Amino acid sequence: MTASVSAPALIALDWGTTSLRAYLLGADGVALDTRASSAGIMNLPAGGFDQAFEETCGEWLDAAPLPVIAAGMVGSAQGWVEAPYVETPAGPDALVAGIVTVKAARGVAVHVVPGVLEQSALPNVMRGEETQIFGALASEPSLGTSGGALIGLPGTHAKWAFVGDERIERFYTFMTGETFGALRDHSILGRTMHPSATHDEQAFIRGVDTARDAGHAGVLATIFTTRTLGLTGQLTGEQQPDYLSGLLIGHELRGLNEVLTREHAALAGKTLRLIGNDALCDRYRAALARFGCHDAPTVAQATEHGLYRIAALAGLVAAPVRTA
Repeated sequence: MTASVSAPALIALDWGTTSLRAYLLGADGVALDTRASSAGIMNLPAGGFDQAFEETCGEWLDAAPLPVIAAGMVGSAQGWVEAPYVETPAGPDALVAGIVTVKAARGVAVHVVPGVLEQSALPNVMRGEETQIFGALASEPSLGTSGGALIGLPGTHAKWAFVGDERIERFYTFMTGETFGALRDHSILGRTMHPSATHDEQAFIRGVDTARDAGHAGVLATIFTTRTLGLTGQLTGEQQPDYLSGLLIGHELRGLNEVLTREHAALAGKTLRLIGNDALCDRYRAALARFGCHDAPTVAQATEHGLYRIAALAGLVAAPVRTA
């Protein structure tokens, strides 16, 4: 017997700074179709949201009237409509209560999910990642109970969120990806680097271990070794980018481990999950292993699951149903 195809039930948008990804989701929460474009909020002309929405989703809406939900920077002050942050500890009900709607030119209401704010002396914010985190909790409900979990979202601004009782309790942001790009493209370190199509695992792990074992020197005292190891013949130009990547990710994990140590815990003792690009998550897994963490699987379809879950709680769609 073959599985029947679920009927379209929801249009879900992951609308960020540089890109827009749209999902046509069935009543089981599974993507029936996807669309991707470069129409991120910073790439649009003034008033360009309607056109980008129409170009991306118009065909789906012509076929059937469907509810629409969106998350990410589309809800920022520079977005289509501002959806104010909800504060930690934040559960899915708080996100639903904070949804703001904007009407598209064709008359469709787009429901925009708010981001999350951790209010403290050093505040933290996220937009889009909260939806992915709740997608992970929807896929694996036990993550939100039994002592909670630590969910990592590698990327330009990497996030590490502590979740428990089905809520985001607190989180940290590491500008690892953006720092790597800035150092490679706009500092003296890039002068001796040479692009390579292959990943040098040995150079990457050397960078992770250097960060892990740096004592109190910290990242500013170690990044220059990307250049000096090249000047002394210990790293080739092709190896230097992977070494720097490992160094920065290693300092990220070292910092996270120090936070946990102050709480009388350690990375190696936490339940870990990763959400993000497969290749980047593979790098993080290799780095985490150097900190004693050997079980950090990637959560698949976290964005789709999170958007559908929030839409269901908001009454836009029914709870996911499985088809035979």
